[in-house]
Amino acid sequence: MPLLSDSMEEGTVLAWLKQVGDDVHTGEALLEIETDKATMVYEAETSGRLVAIVVGEGETVAVGATLATLLGDGEELSTRPEPAAAPAADSAQAPAPARSPEIAPANSSATNGSGDVRIVASPVARRIARAAKIDLQTVAGSGRTGRILKADVLALVTDAPPTQPALGLTPDELPRPRAADAKQTEELTRLQSTIARRMAEAKATAPHFYLETEVDMTAAVQARKELAEHGDGGVVPSINDLIVKAAALALREFPHANGSYREGRFELHGQINVGIAVAAPGALVVPTVFDADRRGLNEIAHESRRLASAVRDGTITPAELARATFTVSNLGMYGIVSFAAIINPPQAAILAVGAVTQQPVVRFGEFATAQLMRLTLSCDHRILYGAEAAAFLARIRWLLERPLSLAL
Repeated sequence: MPLLSDSMEEGTVLAWLKQVGDDVHTGEALLEIETDKATMVYEAETSGRLVAIVVGEGETVAVGATLATLLGDGEELSTRPEPAAAPAADSAQAPAPARSPEIAPANSSATNGSGDVRIVASPVARRIARAAKIDLQTVAGSGRTGRILKADVLALVTDAPPTQPALGLTPDELPRPRAADAKQTEELTRLQSTIARRMAEAKATAPHFYLETEVDMTAAVQARKELAEHGDGGVVPSINDLIVKAAALALREFPHANGSYREGRFELHGQINVGIAVAAPGALVVPTVFDADRRGLNEIAHESRRLASAVRDGTITPAELARATFTVSNLGMYGIVSFAAIINPPQAAILAVGAVTQQPVVRFGEFATAQLMRLTLSCDHRILYGAEAAAFLARIRWLLERPLSLAL
């Protein structure tokens, strides 16, 4: 089991894309692995013949455990590896259902030893297909090596005709609505379990304190409007892109805000990598904009959109979710004026962004209106103290109120 993220301790084999007896080439899709941060297709690091699969689909093993045996030309298998020990079965618990074989289009498939064809599709695409009762055999994948993505399935859902009710059913045969007080139990995914554990640990171990400020975004809103009207037709940086850039520049001046508290020491990071919180189906995922302080606004805008699209399509990789040194979480698009976010360990702080709203203000003794936005900084008091955190937040405000400074 490879180490696919900095916090990964174990992984789950979701699907083998090659079967025993198959030839495998370097860089070829070998299996799908679910980690604590993402699901990804793992590619073979060498060529050979797959002679044994040790960890079956649905099994979870620790990092470093043997998954399979691959032999090169002229090599022979001297001893067959023992399968990973399975936990003792509970006599009162029914065994987990076996994964049903799936059929894949020719451009996104792998065959097993019996000649069956397997689908190569993202987990999000599979869930949508199951809910919409779409046979993935009929879906053409647009991802890398023909992988079926969320957008491929959604296109069929949009085009599908509405389902007609079955004819000839008696009233007793019609489906009955669920009782209002009926309860449902929903199992957490590995990602949801990780989020729950890490957030509980963050609140229990990091002494949070919060600072809030109000930013006049009038100049920034006007600058974006002018870019949209007179720009080259490319991507116009969003408000969130401006905030990512402003935070990155401010982090240069306040190294403790870009640091971590680890085992009684301050760890000050050399890179400024800003995580951006993105809502994914059933979870919150934080991909990373690396070296955000060195990137231009247009580059940040393109990278943020690419990362958000990869999260929603289920194609984000663990490497793109790792090594963030600071996080920006924006709920302004939902009309939320302000909120306090939980720190993402081991980071020192997280910036919560509210909506930009037009409000009355007093300027030079006269009433006027302005585009105002609230920022709330959650801080780990073990490394970031009140005055320094306040100065850091004030610097972000200063940069945002002077948007030309972000383009320099």
